[in-house]
Amino acid sequence: MTSLPVTIFEFLKQLKANNYREWFEEHKKEYVQHQKTMKSFGQEVQLALNTKDEVDDVKVFRIYRDVRFSKDKTPYKTHFGLALHRKKPTLRGGYYIHISPGDTFIACGFWDPSKEDLLRIRKEIEQDGKEMETVLQHKSITSYWGGLEGDEVKTAPKGFSKEHPYISLLKKKQYIFTKSFSDKEVVQPSFQESIVNHFLAIRPFFDYMSELLTTDLNGESLI
Repeated sequence: MTSLPVTIFEFLKQLKANNYREWFEEHKKEYVQHQKTMKSFGQEVQLALNTKDEVDDVKVFRIYRDVRFSKDKTPYKTHFGLALHRKKPTLRGGYYIHISPGDTFIACGFWDPSKEDLLRIRKEIEQDGKEMETVLQHKSITSYWGGLEGDEVKTAPKGFSKEHPYISLLKKKQYIFTKSFSDKEVVQPSFQESIVNHFLAIRPFFDYMSELLTTDLNGESLI
């Protein structure tokens, strides 16, 4: 397993303290090297996952911020973000790695489901919420990730009863899991192995959601 160098944190700390174009241009070669390191790190995670999954793309997000509609006009992100995409349309859900001094975490699940997918998930919960609850209580999920997270509507989604026994699941707008790591943990070789183990542990949920989102409420295939 490959470890991430502590110099990634050092670069990001310096960028946060000098978040302007002139400084960045002077240190762009350093940034490019760290970007390549992150890409290679993600590809190694992909290879390990693909012993039991099908991840067909690894993306390192751009460092440049979109400041058009933001009060914060600093031009650069002060973290590295990396996404691993599962093979669609049969496999749903995604993986994310976020590297930032004092705020490193990994995440997986459904961060921004389409309106159609969100409605399909809610309709399934309305019809049989017990099945999702059982999946979420799978030992591999609870031991590695704990509980389900994500933004929610305040009361109940339009068209659904706020008295539904699984309203806590219906209210979700996101269905995600996160796990934080200290800076010290990130630079250890075991960090990469821990990422892989966490991502593989979410498979019962991904398998359930993939089947759900590729069928209609009658169980007929949509693909």
